Amino acid sequence: MSQHPKTAAAPTIDVLVKDNDWHRRLDLGRLDRLKAKLLEYDCGAGLFYDPINIRYATGTSNMQVYSLHNPCRYVFVATEGPVILFEFSGCEFLAEDRPAVDEVRIAQAWYHFAAGPRLMEFARSWCAEIVDLVNLHGGGNRRLAIDKMDPVGTHLLIDNRIDIVDGFEVAHMARLIKTPEEIDAVRQSIGVCQEGIRRMIAATKPGMTENAIWSILHQTNIELGGEWIETRLLSSGPRTNPWYQEASERLVEEGDIVCLDSDLIGPHGYGADISRSWTVGDKKPHGEQRRLFALAYEQVRRNCELFVPGRSFFELADLAQRMPEKYKALEQPAIAHGSGLCNEFPLLIHSDKIRAKGHDGILEHGMVICVESYAGVPGESEGVKLEQQILITEAGPDLLSDMPFQEELLS
Repeated sequence: MSQHPKTAAAPTIDVLVKDNDWHRRLDLGRLDRLKAKLLEYDCGAGLFYDPINIRYATGTSNMQVYSLHNPCRYVFVATEGPVILFEFSGCEFLAEDRPAVDEVRIAQAWYHFAAGPRLMEFARSWCAEIVDLVNLHGGGNRRLAIDKMDPVGTHLLIDNRIDIVDGFEVAHMARLIKTPEEIDAVRQSIGVCQEGIRRMIAATKPGMTENAIWSILHQTNIELGGEWIETRLLSSGPRTNPWYQEASERLVEEGDIVCLDSDLIGPHGYGADISRSWTVGDKKPHGEQRRLFALAYEQVRRNCELFVPGRSFFELADLAQRMPEKYKALEQPAIAHGSGLCNEFPLLIHSDKIRAKGHDGILEHGMVICVESYAGVPGESEGVKLEQQILITEAGPDLLSDMPFQEELLS
């Protein structure tokens, strides 16, 4: 992988403006995959509340973060029939001209925040409408794939002889292989993310807070058409060990290492999950920082090379490079994970855990994967986090996150 000085000028990226035909192919290609999986799982229909799955099924986006914890919109997808989007009241117009949506209705808000003491009344009304749709469009098949459902709704559907299937599994298996348009969108999100990281590195100065550095990624993402960020994983100096400490008001100091895990949802709702580490100011990295960086860099580099079509998850885990013994206590438990509209299935963990706590499977052409590493020793002062995003192709792994690492840390 190429190198670059940490103070290199940050190039601007061209935000790709996709035409209507591209958006149509994106929406309908995803819907085709979802309906194919519903058929494979012998479901008459699917009912999806998770905003990521709604977007996959319909191409629509509305109050994504709000609807993660308020079930205010949902979509009914008949396996061999229409897609009916139930939209937040007053927002029906947002789905106009979306090729994957056949009908828009107002969502029945029966969660407690909206319904209060009338929850059961509204829930029964909601249930009756869903059961009617299953009867009308299910072709006699009463198996309904549902991703998220409060207990009240679950019991009402069961009482009405609806056979509930795990909708997350159906959706995850549909989302596993990316269409060409999805890969375009992933590449664009990675470009936005990498531009944000370049700006963060260029702006990092002693005396800045971690939050101030972190905010640059948000600003860049929004400026260039992105949407939101799932975590706040940026830390500096002694807060880099152990990993998973989120951005704070700590002032970074000359010579500190800064570690970032982007977890960014960029243009078209697609994820860019990249980790980079860099040092603050003009002070050269010391030997321990370079040693930590070399360990993380080598683990990511070697493990990326293992992602070839046809390899099993168990085989991958057995072949994956591990950290030296004294680093294993803080080693990332995941070798890698899928990525698409967010971090996705599969989660690939190391060989000492995968058979007891994971599962087998097969790597396939068209998967987008994020390969992880963290190097740090319990009780020591710093650590290094690195992560690369790749596309599995017939020719092997294609590195999507092509932003170079800091030259001084690689020396």
